[in-house]
Amino acid sequence: MQLKRHIDATLGSGNLREAVRLPIGEDLNEWLAVNTVDFFNQVNILYGTLMEFCTPATCPTMSAGPKYEYRWADGVKIKRPIEVSAPKYVEYLMDWIEAQLDDENIFPQKLGAPFPSNFRDVVKTIFKRLFRVYAHIYHSHFQVIMKLQEEAHLNTCFKHFTLFTLEFRLIDRAELAPLSELIDPIILGREL
Repeated sequence: MQLKRHIDATLGSGNLREAVRLPIGEDLNEWLAVNTVDFFNQVNILYGTLMEFCTPATCPTMSAGPKYEYRWADGVKIKRPIEVSAPKYVEYLMDWIEAQLDDENIFPQKLGAPFPSNFRDVVKTIFKRLFRVYAHIYHSHFQVIMKLQEEAHLNTCFKHFTLFTLEFRLIDRAELAPLSELIDPIILGREL
């Protein structure tokens, strides 16, 4: 709860670079866990505003422009990546992330409970896949976002997500390529 209050307080200051930094004396895994939940919720809400526009008919594949197509595999029920529509991909993704967040062996709920040795890998996979939702939104639905007057909110959420991702090296640079035109100015400190 203390970490959540820190996030809320620093976000209110308008300094997103400061908001993503690990607070002095805090546990890195706790910080990653709290922020993973927050970013999951943000992306879920953002995408939720587009559900009537992102349909199997309008988005038959999960993509971020013509060069990037994402296929779904969870490694358990679906071991080989399969092509699915964007809404189906996001549905699978949100269900998968929720299952990770609810698994106390991965995201411990009790204070002081140990995190698993593969915790950072799970977080990296979550962030990589959440990034794909942002990439799809920007490439396929930005006109709708503007009509809904959500672009400022989307851009702020994405900037926060990107700064956090870069701070903790959660996504390989090559994975960020679909939105490099948006990410490069963030890296250089120019506003989105």
